[in-house]
Amino acid sequence: MTDTPLITEIDDTGAGWLILNRPEVHNAFDDALIAQLTEALRDMEGRPQVRAVVLAAEGRNFSAGADLNWMRRTADYAFDENVDDALGLAGLMRTLDRLAKPTLALVQGAAIGGGVGLVAAADIAIAADDATFCLAEVKLGLTPAVIAPCVVAAMGARQARRYFLTAERFGAAEALDMGLVHAVVPADQLRATARRMLGLLAGNGPRALADAKDLIFAVGERAADEAMMRDVAERTARSRASDEGREGMAAYLEKRKPAWTRE
Repeated sequence: MTDTPLITEIDDTGAGWLILNRPEVHNAFDDALIAQLTEALRDMEGRPQVRAVVLAAEGRNFSAGADLNWMRRTADYAFDENVDDALGLAGLMRTLDRLAKPTLALVQGAAIGGGVGLVAAADIAIAADDATFCLAEVKLGLTPAVIAPCVVAAMGARQARRYFLTAERFGAAEALDMGLVHAVVPADQLRATARRMLGLLAGNGPRALADAKDLIFAVGERAADEAMMRDVAERTARSRASDEGREGMAAYLEKRKPAWTRE
């Protein structure tokens, strides 16, 4: 396991790079990485030389979502512990969503569950043409509650009705059609495309960019607030503590089908 789960860099163009670096577990995240990524985003936000922030990942896949060891621990949490734990992920999503600087997500390979949430929370998402996406929570007897505000805002309620419920995989072309990502490019062009986008952003006023982003939330219909954070965290806690949630996570960890699939 890598000793550096998150690589942080500021390049000479003023772009801050946050690179998920757990390729051996497909860049799955746990509570420690969530806290580290949240802190790194806030640090980038506070640095005047950083004009935009790029979220990328090492290895074959962008992010497999929740780490298995983290899931195993949360299965034994009390309700209040689960709420506090879920608030950590809700805080990460809100921090990325509301960062006062432009954010870009570069997606290669698979983005699953919370990985889709990170994509949706970024201002601009660029996907490799072979990227795949999956909102897989219901397969584990859980709900994608914490990521829902950002994901529904990005892909729309109508698409969420399908993909939240079916947990089917969909490709980059479908993600582009529904608005989850803004561009699809060959995998070897992800970084070059990001740099072109960063060049466009660099030509705009930093304060104006922050104000323009704030304006979107001021006039939008689905902006997340503290009450929504609490609500989605409690929904997550309830689903984790439910019989279905416990069975789904147990089945996944034991590499078997959950009980509700047995006819």
